[in-house]
Amino acid sequence: MYAKSSSTSAPVTPSGKSKDTDRLVMEFEDNRLAAIIFGQHDQNLARIEERLDVVLINRGNRVAIEGGIEGARLAKRVLSDLYDLAQKGHEIDAGAVDGVIRMGENGDMTTAQTNQATMPNGKNKADLKITTRNRVIMPRSPGQADYVANLMDHEMVFGVGPAGTGKTYLAVAMAVSRMISGEIDRIILSRPAVEAGENLGFLPGDMKDKVDPYLRPLYDALYDMLPAEQVEKYLASGQIEVAPLAFMRGRTLANSFVILDEAQNTTMMQMKMFLTRFGDNSHMVICGDPSQVDLPRGTRSGLRHSLDILQGVEGIAVTRFHVQDVVRHALVGRIVDAYGDDGGR
Repeated sequence: MYAKSSSTSAPVTPSGKSKDTDRLVMEFEDNRLAAIIFGQHDQNLARIEERLDVVLINRGNRVAIEGGIEGARLAKRVLSDLYDLAQKGHEIDAGAVDGVIRMGENGDMTTAQTNQATMPNGKNKADLKITTRNRVIMPRSPGQADYVANLMDHEMVFGVGPAGTGKTYLAVAMAVSRMISGEIDRIILSRPAVEAGENLGFLPGDMKDKVDPYLRPLYDALYDMLPAEQVEKYLASGQIEVAPLAFMRGRTLANSFVILDEAQNTTMMQMKMFLTRFGDNSHMVICGDPSQVDLPRGTRSGLRHSLDILQGVEGIAVTRFHVQDVVRHALVGRIVDAYGDDGGR
């Protein structure tokens, strides 16, 4: 991957305190790829410096890493992993940098260090990728890695956890991947039309105009996975259907990938109704955040109820995301952490 790597360790005593430090030097074989991982105006290097409390000095295709032993060695592994991703043609943006750091901080490096390493779920990390028309998507946190593996292996998956962890985004990506590969015939995306603590009154327009605002996040994910003209074509033909939960009653959904978003806002009866729509050659993903329930006070969330009664049922997998899995802006993770399990109730 890179031509040379060397290191030295020495004790230093800033402000009278002893501290072990490392100085590592990396030299990358491909100058073009090195420039990609460094980022415009070295912004990716600056991001690594801030997150890992190290100093990175680059000259051409060489990088000197200075800092505490643990931080310096992790920075080296992060740079190595980013280089490997760049070799495979992946975009190296701020999200990719944060994702590789996040995996490394949890002792769970991605492709560069452990392409053939086997995870507890039996998957090789190199296999944990989702290919759509617009992009190849790889997990950016340990929780996402577990989730993607479950999406690959199970017919019904619950993704439960705070906002910003990629629950819906990865589910839509997997649905699109399975459809374009011919494994399923259609995608059905649904969510309950529950207002988030607001009263919007009567909305203008026909039924589609009234429900579309509630379903906008699902459309946004679709347009990220497929060219816009293809999304419009699939929606017009019914191969992709976006509908409120109430429209699922009485249907049997065969040869489909079905996603229920914002599942914490279902009642117990709605959740039972949805889960029993399952048909032959189908996959279901239920996404929700139990800390953001918008149901009337005193109404039990169908998501919480289903998680209680479906424990251990064969064929069902549950991924529980944590604040460490938040892949939006770092501030989102700090906000989620500050709120904890207090959903405002």
